[in-house]
Amino acid sequence: MKVKKFQAPTMPEAMKKVKKELGPNAVILNQKVVKVGGFLGMFKKDQTEVIAAIDPVDRKANVKKDTQSKPTPLPTREEKGTTEIMKEIQSLKAMVRSQDSVTTFPEGLQHVYEHLLSQEVDEELAKAWVQYVVEQGLDDSPVEDQLTRHIYQQVKDMPFGNAEDHKPFIHLVGPTGVGKTTTVAKLAADASLNKQQKVALITTDTYRIAAIEQLKTYAKILDIPIEVAYSMEDYAEARQKFADYDLVLVDTAGRNFRDANYVKELDELIEFSENTETYLVLSLTSKYQDMDDIYRQFQHLPIRQFIFTKLDETSSYGGALNMVMHHELGIAYFTNGQDVPDDIIEATPMRLSRQVVEGAVYE
Repeated sequence: MKVKKFQAPTMPEAMKKVKKELGPNAVILNQKVVKVGGFLGMFKKDQTEVIAAIDPVDRKANVKKDTQSKPTPLPTREEKGTTEIMKEIQSLKAMVRSQDSVTTFPEGLQHVYEHLLSQEVDEELAKAWVQYVVEQGLDDSPVEDQLTRHIYQQVKDMPFGNAEDHKPFIHLVGPTGVGKTTTVAKLAADASLNKQQKVALITTDTYRIAAIEQLKTYAKILDIPIEVAYSMEDYAEARQKFADYDLVLVDTAGRNFRDANYVKELDELIEFSENTETYLVLSLTSKYQDMDDIYRQFQHLPIRQFIFTKLDETSSYGGALNMVMHHELGIAYFTNGQDVPDDIIEATPMRLSRQVVEGAVYE
């Protein structure tokens, strides 16, 4: 058995290399995103790394047999060393085939299925969506378009984008490091500069002095008021002070989401009343399982929508789609950089569908 490692900027390009060198019967043993290149540890770029193997039996099937009989060579040390791996691969292949025939699709659509998995789309969702395309039959439109339209139909009725009927007090909650403070500044700038709304800020993130100073700097630039709430009393006073404002954005502390005391303290500090709304801020660079765990810590709060940050730092959007599908919540915004107020994009069902499917089909 021949085992080889391939690297390419995207999964489709890596699969092209695998197919070209090992043939269509190659088996993918592992795939992951790695950082390569750069200078002095910086400016590294993401590369998709694929480890693939080809069974000698499968490889022989792709070449013409030599009519002249030749003596069978003795196995080399390398071939002996890979015997157990080959047996395990054959066992896994047989197990997959016996468990679910849907995991193997017609030629071409199998690549689409593998692309969805590389995007970290939930396996059951990926199977169902590709099977839908199979059952519908390939019409004159490209497979990518068919799949995009189908996913769009699944999510189009969920709340996406900036709702015009939002409440005046908006809380951004989520774990540390996802970019809540910068997102608050972007939303405040958009409302103040582009929509000419009367905007104010409240921060309850008193654990990080830098976060307070950062938000105060943004408030000064935008010429809008800000209050720091160290207690429930401070928070109540700030709400009363800004009662007649069009929009009041509340930046909450970001701490370890697995700490139950964090969410408890959040409940004790902030009043989630009828004229407030809550957005859960998550990073697209997080694993889906971590996103799901975060949501479950906050699910007792009246979460209206998700905001996904760091769009510019990943090419994987399956986790966001999984969250929308499994929790039936839409997405308000994506953020794609640190620039205020520019690096924020209003989310739409079609944008999400296209981002997940893009690159699924290749020659």
